[in-house]
Amino acid sequence: MSSKPLSLFDKVWDSHVVRSIPDGPDVLLIDRHFIHEVTSPVAFLSLKNRGLNVLYPHRTFATADHNTPTINQHLPVADPLSANQLKALEENTSSYGISHWGLGNPKNGIVHVVGPENGITLPGMTIVCGDSHTSTHGAFGCIAFGIGTSEVEMVLSSQCIMQPRPLKMRINVNGNLQKGVTPKDVILYIISKLTAAGATGYFVEYAGTVFEQMSMEGRMTVCNMSIEMGARGGMIAPDETTFNYIKGREKAPQGKDWDDAMAYWKTLKSDDGASFDQEYHFDGAAIEPMITYGTNPGMGVGITQTIPTASEVGGGKASFDKSLAYMGFNEKDAMLGKPVDYVFIGSCTNGRIEDFRAFASIVKGRKKADNVTAWIVPGSHQVEKQIREEGIYDILTDAGFQLRQPGCSACLAMNDDKIPAGKYAVSTSNRNFEGRQGPGARTLLASPLVAAAAAVTGRVTDPRTLI
Repeated sequence: MSSKPLSLFDKVWDSHVVRSIPDGPDVLLIDRHFIHEVTSPVAFLSLKNRGLNVLYPHRTFATADHNTPTINQHLPVADPLSANQLKALEENTSSYGISHWGLGNPKNGIVHVVGPENGITLPGMTIVCGDSHTSTHGAFGCIAFGIGTSEVEMVLSSQCIMQPRPLKMRINVNGNLQKGVTPKDVILYIISKLTAAGATGYFVEYAGTVFEQMSMEGRMTVCNMSIEMGARGGMIAPDETTFNYIKGREKAPQGKDWDDAMAYWKTLKSDDGASFDQEYHFDGAAIEPMITYGTNPGMGVGITQTIPTASEVGGGKASFDKSLAYMGFNEKDAMLGKPVDYVFIGSCTNGRIEDFRAFASIVKGRKKADNVTAWIVPGSHQVEKQIREEGIYDILTDAGFQLRQPGCSACLAMNDDKIPAGKYAVSTSNRNFEGRQGPGARTLLASPLVAAAAAVTGRVTDPRTLI
């Protein structure tokens, strides 16, 4: 056993290496494999064609989410491609004995929401899914990352994957957050400082008092967006907040198994003196509510600030100008007061109960702006149930909002929830790429508080003025 100080990443990675290939990748054992209807059909077809079985079906969990409708889920899915993919997922999971939460199942929802809320995601695990935002699960002290279709097949058939060991980065944020500043603002701020490619090749550990004080929902939001600065994934050391969140959930350890798990989980933190290839320090007090102005998540500013110039940002002027042209914005424009046509709250970034509590805290006693179309989409049926039980549903309906059914929805517009061309959407999702939320759609990424402020005023508004 090495006495060298190890990082949290080192401890989890090293404990899962089945074989190291000289001058090549490591073969990693995968603890949990999540699948959905979009990236799994081809993998299953390849398994069938090669005569292979799923090695450990109990380690794989399936849910329908990406292109499910968010209204009238009791009716047949109208889109033929979506219907075929949903049917294929149901048939494939049945054939191989894999747990499947399809439409109508009370446990159904977005894959990165239902995993944690059912106790499937546990500290110290390796977790993969054919979805880039698998990094969400790193909030529990996991190494979690997205994989491609061929890798989905590899994990199904062998429960292992070949991966080069990434570099390590630690991002420290200390201090006290201002009123109205949420975990979404923290990660948008970090990405704006590092850029959308600033963590390429790294696995990030988030450390410092700001993350220690965050709820698990907030930590999941932060880790979810690690991929948006190019990182392979992000993780936060588990602590009492983590353990309290997990305890009692359906698939969490019980009795002696819980005690044994806790003994291990408490070792999952970076040792004093652990080395990192890159390290950053930020002051939490310097962060204000954030909003993006461009076409990647790194193009963000504090909500009271103006859009920077190309020279202030650095990098290519042509691409910067193209981005602003797509958005219909100009350098030095103020973000406050920009008109808003759509508001979307949901996705694996901000579709948890804490996000709807925040949204409701702003809209309570107010009315939805007449010029705004709002899509309020819980991340799972369990979240939807909480929304109703906590009275949030009544607050939303009194304010003129309608609650939709769970799904990925307008995050990537694979169902009917598409923002029309040229329209502006304040979105709590994770990506603002050209056409991400619909062909020609213009996306402004923001927190649930900023989204709520926009929904009741019809324009970009500092939520601190409404709290």
